[in-house]
Amino acid sequence: MKKNSTKYLFIMILVISTLLTISSSNWLGMWMGLEMNLLSFIPLISKTKSLRSSEANMLYFLIQSMGSVLFLMTILLNMLVMDKFKFMGNIMTFITMSSILLKMGAAPFHMWMPELVEKIEWFSVGMLLTWQKIAPMSILSFLSEKTQFILFIVATSTIFGAIGGLNQTSLRKILAFSSIGHTGWIIACMKFDNEMWIFYLTVYIIMLWMMILMFNYNSMFYLNQLMIVSPQPTEKIMYMIMLLSLGGLPPFLGFLPKWIVIQSMMMKSLYFIMTIMLLSALITLFYYLRIIMPMFLMYNSTSKWMISSKSPLYKTQFTILLINLILPLITILNMF
Repeated sequence: MKKNSTKYLFIMILVISTLLTISSSNWLGMWMGLEMNLLSFIPLISKTKSLRSSEANMLYFLIQSMGSVLFLMTILLNMLVMDKFKFMGNIMTFITMSSILLKMGAAPFHMWMPELVEKIEWFSVGMLLTWQKIAPMSILSFLSEKTQFILFIVATSTIFGAIGGLNQTSLRKILAFSSIGHTGWIIACMKFDNEMWIFYLTVYIIMLWMMILMFNYNSMFYLNQLMIVSPQPTEKIMYMIMLLSLGGLPPFLGFLPKWIVIQSMMMKSLYFIMTIMLLSALITLFYYLRIIMPMFLMYNSTSKWMISSKSPLYKTQFTILLINLILPLITILNMF
């Protein structure tokens, strides 16, 4: 989509709709915010009149519509029959959570997300994997304490997010499965502390957008492009730091929220779920290393036909280095 006033109008509506969902005190207001969010995001992923763009629009519209119908149905049933049938409370909570999980792409309702991100550009990928999760997660945070079903979602999201990215060659699909895994960690935060998930989501948004901006600058979409693009040494270091941080490897920024979640789960004696999450995080870290290997660790001979990537963004790279190394150290020291 060209940079014009229409695009900025839809972005403004997108922000307003998310704020409406977060600040709403009733279910109908939340549903209205989600619908505004849906209608404003579809034009943002319509870059061209190509077949892939049309498929992306239709796929996103159908999935989000299904989630909205389920969400609205549970709202109406809750208003009509809850006073007469108290035993339906758990069923309504389950259906409501399922509709929200479908809209945000959490496992086991996640299969649409990797297919969608493959058809859209990096800006839309970043918005889908970050901003579009804020409104559903704010609704989910109200329901997470009412059911143990949330622990099943945590386990399945981390497992599917880890295993799904193993055989992928598309960078967008790898980040999509990574997002599914991180969604499991964020939902785990809701179970223990209703404010911790905001901190985790904020850190995740920062890390993912730094990664997407670098991929978008070098026009990289697939793993084999990493052998063609020949970044500067400083860029290689930035790629390595951002990917390892996104994987949660200490001492980088991404390890900090995971460490807090692990401490909370140990205090609640949820050792089995914690073990599943840690093993899944190790698998996720493995396919991040698959991205680093061709570009950083293997020997690449520089040929004339290779694409030279001379990034002028040295201040941005220095900021990335400070955020990923200095901020976690300061935070940890303040905790003692």
